[in-house]
Amino acid sequence: MTSPQKRGNAQTLEKYLATNKHERTRKKNQKFFVLVRVCLWLKNSLHFCVSAFLICVVFLFAGNSFAQIRKQTKSKVPAKKTKVAPKNVVSNLPKVTQIDAEALKNLLKPNDKPLLINFWATWCEPCREEFPDLVKIGADYKDKIDLITISLDELSEINGDVPKFLAEMKAGMPSYLLKTPSEEAAIASVSKEWQGGLPFTILFNEKGESVYLKQGKFNTAFLLAAIEKTLTETQGKVTQR
Repeated sequence: MTSPQKRGNAQTLEKYLATNKHERTRKKNQKFFVLVRVCLWLKNSLHFCVSAFLICVVFLFAGNSFAQIRKQTKSKVPAKKTKVAPKNVVSNLPKVTQIDAEALKNLLKPNDKPLLINFWATWCEPCREEFPDLVKIGADYKDKIDLITISLDELSEINGDVPKFLAEMKAGMPSYLLKTPSEEAAIASVSKEWQGGLPFTILFNEKGESVYLKQGKFNTAFLLAAIEKTLTETQGKVTQR
């Protein structure tokens, strides 16, 4: 084979290798971009699934009755057992009054004084955790606001765990236990923003207008600020008369 032929063959081989290398690179790039598209699709699908799940959760809890909340909470959070009170203390347990939806509406009526209501239950762990702060608020603002607590426990606990827990907390505020067949209506009568979750705390001014509410464990500093603001506004109106 002559030298020109060898050079021609070498050039042909180099050209072939270069072309083949380019083809392999092109295929790799195609695979890479396909992989990127798949990853983006999975990412968007994941976001969609998460969003859809959250929306379902919102709709699931939006119309929940106390019974549904009670069942869901009990299955997830084991309630602490209330200490058994000594026999000589049982007779001195706080009184817990049973109320229905109509009686609840009467409690919500304006009484020329700010009204703070806390909905709770003995099986609700956050309720138990925030209760000492609630008792202190009741003592500190005893003559300035009305404070009541409304239990959503089973009616069978009206003379059992409910008053025992109140005694353990040394709670002196009026206490009630709500029992009604129309729980959704009871929720709506308190606040349209309440989804039925516990604990739930709401503050009304002297006109019966909601000025603070919290579903879930309240922040004591925020609640105290709302109380002080409401009292200041109330005193200002009284001064202007």
